[in-house]
Amino acid sequence: MTETGLAFAKVNISLDIISKMADGFHGMKMVMQTVSLCDEITIECVPGEGVRIADSGRPFLPRDERNIAAAAARVFLARAGISGYRVNIRIRKDIPVCAGLGGGSADGACVLRMMDKMFATGLERGTLIQLGSAIGSDVPYCIFGGTKLAEGRGEILTDLDPLPHCHVVICKPSFSFSTPELFKQVNCRKIRARPDTDGIIASLRSCDLGGVARRMYNVFEDVLPRGKHDIEQIKYSLLDCGALGSVMTGSGPAVFGVFDDKSKARKAYETLKPEHPECYIAETADNTHQFTP
Repeated sequence: MTETGLAFAKVNISLDIISKMADGFHGMKMVMQTVSLCDEITIECVPGEGVRIADSGRPFLPRDERNIAAAAARVFLARAGISGYRVNIRIRKDIPVCAGLGGGSADGACVLRMMDKMFATGLERGTLIQLGSAIGSDVPYCIFGGTKLAEGRGEILTDLDPLPHCHVVICKPSFSFSTPELFKQVNCRKIRARPDTDGIIASLRSCDLGGVARRMYNVFEDVLPRGKHDIEQIKYSLLDCGALGSVMTGSGPAVFGVFDDKSKARKAYETLKPEHPECYIAETADNTHQFTP
């Protein structure tokens, strides 16, 4: 059996850190959105055993048990009680790694969706969320995609009114951040500026793209290491080119801008691309199945 699917990146319209929980994880409150930037995943299931990740040609992509796609395959087989198969996974990587775009989580989510289809197991939404949570905090969201409020570690998902279709320019600087290190810098009780999550949800309800864009905010931006001026510069460039709003996504360092005009998005892309090779134009998607391979 062989199947090919797409793993879509996510952006954080907002990111708030509510609390530090007893298990050491942080309680989050995030409005998340699927965009068309994606990886292509091909899964081949043949007689045998084990999981193998083929070389994608991209640096920093683990091919051992640290790879979320491989972990997803193992978790699925164990949960479904399936044995006697060797799973070969090839990832054509287009989503930048270590960027805050959920690339690894999207790959793992795609593997769960694809293997559920390949083996006709028909796993329920709750089961898929449970499996995804065992792999990574963003995986449950990435399984379904669209416009959602994600709470808890990210596994408590609430469907929101879809973000009006728009164009998104994503730009990743040449450096990366350590997510655990950023979390260490956060004191939940001392966070002074937080996203207007209720205002974002109300703007979504009224199909007000500008209202959403004006309220985009990420609390991680307040605890970034010193000297990372590229993030602010990218935001200013996106806004200068006509973005309705711009913010860092996830734990960064990728920044995105929201545009209601494709020509303005193209101008922003052409402005940033020469200095930042990992720059992309995408569009929003209602769910992970809107685009097909």
